[in-house]
Amino acid sequence: MSLAVTFDPITDLAGLWTTDLAERYLPDPGLPPAKYECVDGKLVVSPYEAGPNVYAADEMRGLLKPAARAAGLRIYTTVNLRMTPQRWIQPDLTVMRSPIPDVWADAGDAVLVGEFVSPSSVTRDRVDKPLLCAQAGIPFYLHGEVSLRTRTATLRFFRLVDGEYEQVALAHTGDLFEITEPFPVSFDPVALLDL
Repeated sequence: MSLAVTFDPITDLAGLWTTDLAERYLPDPGLPPAKYECVDGKLVVSPYEAGPNVYAADEMRGLLKPAARAAGLRIYTTVNLRMTPQRWIQPDLTVMRSPIPDVWADAGDAVLVGEFVSPSSVTRDRVDKPLLCAQAGIPFYLHGEVSLRTRTATLRFFRLVDGEYEQVALAHTGDLFEITEPFPVSFDPVALLDL
């Protein structure tokens, strides 16, 4: 009797993932809908965050879109942002210099990346992703936290300076979130809550 060998790309390709393999094997039909990100060939799978974060990202896109378009930029929610063939993330919000022609958006064309902190990926959203974006040379990073339970929203905006992000704007619910670059915009973060 022979033993049947089954191929499971999630485990069998651990440490070997590339964008080519991702196009071939993802999404995995055996898993619920998820974000697939990769750091140096190691796949990171996390559940999509429903509710407050998705709503906030969509509202943020709507608030930024007129100013972004006036500056000749494009704004997207959830793209496959490729830093290298073995390193990519799926930010909640991405501002690009030009349209994304296919599955992969080139990090060299990104102007701003935004993440809303998810309970399932706090360290990745607060530490890992900003570091990856800084290493890729993305000029601006936006970090948001929203809570319907406490009816609060906080936005932190960073500019890349000498290879590291420095905070240049901070606003909580009731404050004015105001930036001038990469385009001017101002609003109260409460606008990001589904109230």
